[in-house]
Amino acid sequence: MTTLYFIRHATPDRTIGVDATHPLSEKGQRDVALVTDYLQDKSINTVLSSPFKRSYDTVAGFAKAAGLPIEVIEDFRERKVSDAKVIGGVIDYTNEEFVAYAKKCFEDFSYKLPGGECLTEVQARNIAALEEVLTRYEGKNIVVGTHGTALSTIILFYDPSYTFKEWMSMPMPWVAKMTFKGKTFIAIEKVNIE
Repeated sequence: MTTLYFIRHATPDRTIGVDATHPLSEKGQRDVALVTDYLQDKSINTVLSSPFKRSYDTVAGFAKAAGLPIEVIEDFRERKVSDAKVIGGVIDYTNEEFVAYAKKCFEDFSYKLPGGECLTEVQARNIAALEEVLTRYEGKNIVVGTHGTALSTIILFYDPSYTFKEWMSMPMPWVAKMTFKGKTFIAIEKVNIE
């Protein structure tokens, strides 16, 4: 059996940098300890991460404590929303405009803004990356630092009952423990570590 612990990143500070470089907020930095504590007894062999700073930094505390390097997997990155810098002036992941956009994406996986990615594209590259990981690290316990949208597309690939409400209420940080036999999905356990 291969076990993957997908870790949705802790809370970022979206006022600093661009999407790929947002650091963790003060709360997010404190919550890294929750992630580290949760993972410490899981016999982790490998730590992987999206290249985005907030995901990498969320698993970095555990990696350091366990003495493991972090391998960056480019295709585990978050979705590109659009070529525009922001939606409606400021990306606010709780505002009505963003929620409406996200709901439309969820209802129509081919919907996207100019220059952005649709969820079909996000899902395809994340599943391809996951299948490569399942081949390379078969039988291992693996941590993957990831994102809410990217992770939701993975969950939906294996569990079509996953809902938009679940996606939008996913806390930061959050864990989806998924087990596989070879490339065959066995089970998922959703863990709120707060």
